[in-house]
Order: sequence, then C-alpha cells, then structure tokens
Amino acid sequence: MAYLNANIPVIYCQVRREYLYDLKKHHGEVEDCMVFGIASMPGRSLLFHAIMQNGGVYYRLPISAFIQNDFDVEKVPRPRLDELELWNCFSYYPSVICFDALSVAGKYWGKDRKWHTGSYLFTVDWAHPDSNIVDTDHSEVPQEHKCAHIMALDDGNYAAQPNNRILWHIPSFTVRNEVPDWKVNHKVWSVEDSREWRTADTDKFFYDIEETKNDKKN
Repeated sequence: MAYLNANIPVIYCQVRREYLYDLKKHHGEVEDCMVFGIASMPGRSLLFHAIMQNGGVYYRLPISAFIQNDFDVEKVPRPRLDELELWNCFSYYPSVICFDALSVAGKYWGKDRKWHTGSYLFTVDWAHPDSNIVDTDHSEVPQEHKCAHIMALDDGNYAAQPNNRILWHIPSFTVRNEVPDWKVNHKVWSVEDSREWRTADTDKFFYDIEETKNDKKN
C-alpha cells in the first residue's frame, strides 16, 4: 500500500487549462495530457498528477480538471467537484486496483438526483497502515468506509463514486431492474472473537480444535 502517492492506470485525456493557471485565466481551453498518478490526503478530494505534451508535470489536480479525449470542451457539462466525487480521501494510504469484473458500463446516482452513465476505469480504496500509528480517520470503520470507483462518464467528464451510489451493468447477470434496499453494515467480522474454542496443545500438523463452553461457564 502506497503512502500519499500511488500509480494508476494511465489515462490519456484533456485538462481544462484554467486549472494550470490557478483558475485565473484560459477558461474554456484544454490541452492534451496523460494522467499517471494520484495523491491521497485526509480531508481533501482525490488528487491527480498529469504530464503535458511539453514535458511539464502538474501535481494534485481534482477530477473536475479533466475531460475525455475527442470531446469538445464547450459541449462537456461542468458539474461541481462534489457532484463528481462524493467523499474526500480517508487516509494517506491509498490502494489502487482494477477489478476485471467491473470493467463494464455503470451508472451512479448523483447529488442532482439523476443517473449519470459511464464506464469503469479503476478503484481507489483506503486503509490504516500501522497499529503503532494512531488511527484518527474512518478508513476501517465498517459503517463509514467508502471506496472510490473511477468512471469515464458518457458526457465526457470523469467521476469518483462509492459502491452505494453505483449500479453496474453486466447484461448476462444483472438482470433485475431494481435499486437495492440494503442496510449499512456496522459489524466487524472476525473468526477469532469467540472464547468457546481453542487449538489442542500438541505439535501435530493436523491439530484438533477443542470446545471450551464448560470453561466459559466456570
């Protein structure tokens, strides 16, 4: 698991040029870029690193700074950053993975109470790295944890959304047309939190397991 920065699958896209000028000029212009990494800091949105065709690298741009190739910047909607990404980062320790099963189309339910369609790129998840470091965030709290699925939206934007905002479309499997009514999990699942068993006191490779219910009663 990386600290602060992590590699991502390379994205060839366009950057809105005003983000390269502190939002002070060049509004409505774009230039080609290659996004190659992320930075993760608690309390901030997920941030992306990009290299331009002049060889310059610009660090820590929000997902709203980018639009896809072959899209006219004047025709791509400009949602707010918080409409494209629902949650800030949960930790300095991001994990990046591409889930093959999710490499399909999907849609997310936005703050505007509308569905936004797109396709899966990769996933960013978070955890706490070391039991000797005080955990002050929510990356491992069951009911608070969120991941960020990065999507290329059909309107030319990109989005970072958690599981409970997205429905994926696998034509041969996701055949039920419904929105789940599941409840948030609050339980920490563990197989070693019971005092009713213990391993046998032996050096046998295939050791036995002993019930300890009587011991518990005493």
